[in-house]
Amino acid sequence: MRFRVRADRLDALDCNCSVCTKKGFLHLIVTKDAFELVSGGEHLTTYTFNTGVAKHTFCRVCGVHAFYTPRSHPDGVDVNVYCLDGDAARSFAVTPFDGAEWEANVDEIR
Repeated sequence: MRFRVRADRLDALDCNCSVCTKKGFLHLIVTKDAFELVSGGEHLTTYTFNTGVAKHTFCRVCGVHAFYTPRSHPDGVDVNVYCLDGDAARSFAVTPFDGAEWEANVDEIR
């Protein structure tokens, strides 16, 4: 799969919830118009859990979770910075996010 993303700022969130830590997801949340799926859409599948608002997209061929629709920003796209080309992740400022206590902290990122 290939995608393009435009970021106004190189700021990422490092969530400590069980899902994000096990996936190795470093979050860059953008508006939908800043994201373009270029190819590979036919290989994507989605799962949901809990409230069903978040749409966790992943490649059904390789299993990589490159982006998804987050519950905190249902009108946006959350891109895994580690899935960007090259060493782009090194260019990002990283802020910890206490997603283990998501309900108590989500307003910090909305």
